[in-house]
Amino acid sequence: MSTSPAQLTDVRRERQQAITELVAEHGPNWAEEYKPGSFGCHELLDRTLLAAETVERSVLSHPACAQREDWYELAERAVAALNELYQRIGAEHLSADSPGNGNS
Repeated sequence: MSTSPAQLTDVRRERQQAITELVAEHGPNWAEEYKPGSFGCHELLDRTLLAAETVERSVLSHPACAQREDWYELAERAVAALNELYQRIGAEHLSADSPGNGNS
C-alpha cells in the first residue's frame, strides 16, 4: 500500500498545522525544547518504543488479529513502522549527544 501524492499533501498540511499551533501556544522557539539531544526528544524516543511494544503485545499477538491475514499484515506494518521511527529518532538523538557536536 503506497502513499498517493494527495495523501502526502494532506500529511504535509497537517504537519504544518501542528507546527502553527505549537508556535501559537509555546512561541517561536518551541522546537528548541524538542530537538535531537534534548529531554523532549528523549521523551519521544521512549514513547515510540512503548507504542511499538504495546502494538506488538496487544494487537499483533492478539488471537483475533492472527485469524485475519489482512489485519495481521497491517498490525505487523504498524509495529515495523514504529520500530523504524524509533531507530531514526535514536540515531539523531544519540548523535546529537555525542562529544564534538557542540551539544556537550
